[in-house]
Amino acid sequence: MMSGRKRSLALEAAVSATCAVLYAMGSYLTAFTASPWGSGQFRPAVVIPAVFSSLFGPLVGGLGAAVGTLIADSAKYGQIYVRSLVASVPGNFVGFYLFGWLMKRRFSWENFIKASQITLLVSNAVVAFLYVYFRTFVEASYPVAFREAWIYVSLGLIAWWYVTMLPFVLLLGPPLIRAVASAFPGLVSGEIRSTTIKSEVPRKSFSLAMILPGSLMLLIGVAITLADPGQMYALKLAYGQTYSVILAGMQVLFLGSGAVLLVLGAVVLATGRLIARAK
Repeated sequence: MMSGRKRSLALEAAVSATCAVLYAMGSYLTAFTASPWGSGQFRPAVVIPAVFSSLFGPLVGGLGAAVGTLIADSAKYGQIYVRSLVASVPGNFVGFYLFGWLMKRRFSWENFIKASQITLLVSNAVVAFLYVYFRTFVEASYPVAFREAWIYVSLGLIAWWYVTMLPFVLLLGPPLIRAVASAFPGLVSGEIRSTTIKSEVPRKSFSLAMILPGSLMLLIGVAITLADPGQMYALKLAYGQTYSVILAGMQVLFLGSGAVLLVLGAVVLATGRLIARAK
């Protein structure tokens, strides 16, 4: 019979593999929906490693997210995807390891909301800057003129991922965590079981988590819309004739996503009904 330590390692490996497979499958389903910049995928499946990080700790979440994103990207392109190895793998590992570490300190819905925001900002920043830098200065697959605008695009990708991922993590994360904790109580800690069953997601914190970034997105969208075209010269150099299309995409992204986040936050705050308690 295996010792407790070996059982723990075996269980951790199995749960990490499960996270990776589920994340890869979920990511692949939306892998062909790109951002307004032509790169950067729409990825609501990010809620999967968020749930695993919350329930099973930082290493499970980090490994599951890193391996899962590599599988999804490689399946999309039919080979081991180098750009994923350079950017997505480290970004996902760092982000969801951080998520699990934040949740491990004390499991609560307040911590879940904070961890979601921090993780999405950190993880997406690592992926965006590594990805765009690699394609611009190492791989040289972007035009030379793009070197003047790579930071703009990196920031745009961070915003794109953040505002498209946050609602899925906040809206789907708590009910999924409750479902897993109820279905497999022996796999999670007593603290998690108790919190998921007895505690409600705090309405005010949940709403603010949507409203504040939504307001920021709207302000950025308005600033881009009203900006002097000369201030966007770097983007024009990088994209040439498609510059106007990219600029319009940025306006739609920031204005639209900001409005969606504001509406979601306001609806939750107004109705007072969040995620129902698990029975």
